[in-house]
Amino acid sequence: MSEYHNPVLLKQSVDALVLNPDGCYADATFGGGGHSREIISRLSGKGRLMSFDRDEDALGNAIDDPRFTLVHNNFRFIHNYTLLNFPQGLDGILADLGVSSHQFDTAERGFSFRYSAPLDMRMNVQGKKTAADIVNSYTQEELEKVLRLYGEVDNSRRVAQLIVAARAVNPIQTTDDLDNAIAAALPTFAEHKYLAKVYQALRIEVNEEMRSLEKFLAGAAGSLRPGGRLAVITYHSLEDRMVKNFIKTGNVEGEEVKDVFGRSSAPLKAVNRKPILPEEDEIETNTRARSAKLRIAEKV
Repeated sequence: MSEYHNPVLLKQSVDALVLNPDGCYADATFGGGGHSREIISRLSGKGRLMSFDRDEDALGNAIDDPRFTLVHNNFRFIHNYTLLNFPQGLDGILADLGVSSHQFDTAERGFSFRYSAPLDMRMNVQGKKTAADIVNSYTQEELEKVLRLYGEVDNSRRVAQLIVAARAVNPIQTTDDLDNAIAAALPTFAEHKYLAKVYQALRIEVNEEMRSLEKFLAGAAGSLRPGGRLAVITYHSLEDRMVKNFIKTGNVEGEEVKDVFGRSSAPLKAVNRKPILPEEDEIETNTRARSAKLRIAEKV
């Protein structure tokens, strides 16, 4: 399990989540199963856990326990499966939004510029659209928008221009092709950091991560019982802003809606006003934890 993915903020997230050992819970991002195993360890014989993952590779980590169910699907459909399996609602939902170490470290998946590989980046390998499809078919304006919105890439217009110019000569099919295409835009003092933003933007677009997150948050709020908790671990400002806004206002735009009596219509309330961050010792043993933030909310 640890080789597949080292779970981040494990104790802090599960401590905040599992308040009723007899309750029903969901792990929306199963991955290597680290968070799910910790949740199961806190449950009584009456407790239940339903976990989600759209990556076929994660299915091999399934937990052999009658209290556990693994759903091979996108977590955006959590409310559908909750209605089907737990019509009474859930006591807690956990989501670790980070890409698993396994996905980053499996070269042929194309998630990382560290490897020479096909430009893929699909979390669900049955998905139709790859990163290569995006860089070879999107217009310059569409590419610029993806890079700017999802990667916050400096000089995104220049990068989009370089991609379009390169693909006019030869299709961009591999990570090396992409790196070479945009080499002229890479800052010499922070090349890897810049590439990480470009790859993040393409990965988010390939997997429709922001759209899935928005649907998940709405579905999670509808799936929780009153008093049930939502714990979400984020890794970049875009998703953290969406989670923070949803907890505060009930929508990812952060636009507060009130009823005729001036009461907020937000279905959740924040348990922690400021996000919980990893301790230094966790960051030392797992560098991918360095940007993690944990937000916890409760169904009102």
